[in-house]
Amino acid sequence: MPGTDKFADLGRPRRIWAVGAIHAQIDRLGGVHELIASRFQPGDRIVYLGNMIGWGTAVIETIDTLLAFRRAVLAAQGAMAGDVVYLRGGQEEMWQKLLQLQFAPNPGEVFDWMLRQGVAPTLAAYGGLAELGMASARGGAMATGRWTQSMRAAMQAHPGHENLFSALRRAAHAGPTEAGGVLLVSAGVDPSRPFGHQGDSFWWGGAGFARIDEPYGGFRRVVRGFDPARQGLRVSDFTATLDGGCGFGGHLVCGCLSPTGEILDLFQV
Repeated sequence: MPGTDKFADLGRPRRIWAVGAIHAQIDRLGGVHELIASRFQPGDRIVYLGNMIGWGTAVIETIDTLLAFRRAVLAAQGAMAGDVVYLRGGQEEMWQKLLQLQFAPNPGEVFDWMLRQGVAPTLAAYGGLAELGMASARGGAMATGRWTQSMRAAMQAHPGHENLFSALRRAAHAGPTEAGGVLLVSAGVDPSRPFGHQGDSFWWGGAGFARIDEPYGGFRRVVRGFDPARQGLRVSDFTATLDGGCGFGGHLVCGCLSPTGEILDLFQV
């Protein structure tokens, strides 16, 4: 797997295949993988724009499919480890915070909020019970720590899952160069702050994304995979939202991008 650096520099890709929020909708993911596989060429990159899990129930199957497709891509001659990138979305952030719930100042309140935000199916997929988690949170740090350790062990029992979560990047980019460039994020950016100081805006900053009305940080276009307002697939002069409502009865969106930010193709499955 790639290293755990915060940002993935895609270098000079031929093309970038950007996959929107999956939300554990395994049937949609299989269709997108078939389309990418039929058109993928040496020098291309694949970036999953976060929120790969959450809300949907096929969490284990989704992660296994992502890992299997990565292996297939990297088996091709000339492929490099950095050709496939996974971004951190809100769902992945919540799962990793859940595994550290004993350190939260108000673990019961935090856990309840996570459940309402869609983490419950991920918890259940790894064999966790929300009732037991809540009881542990009320029992203090030691009880919560024992419970989170059991959940971590359950995740580790699935080969490659912990590695994938450890390899999540905050954002990915090609450029910027004089010709432009493209910045790929999960949910948004705060245009009032520089690229390196976004913090968790990449996965929680949906409101700021709507304010982008000029090239941000030298990038010709900023692309995200999830819109918290769920307004669907949208493309403007400087942004693109590749969210077709996957996991909520809609489609999984994939965009084929040039390294300068031009949208070469869009498809929904």
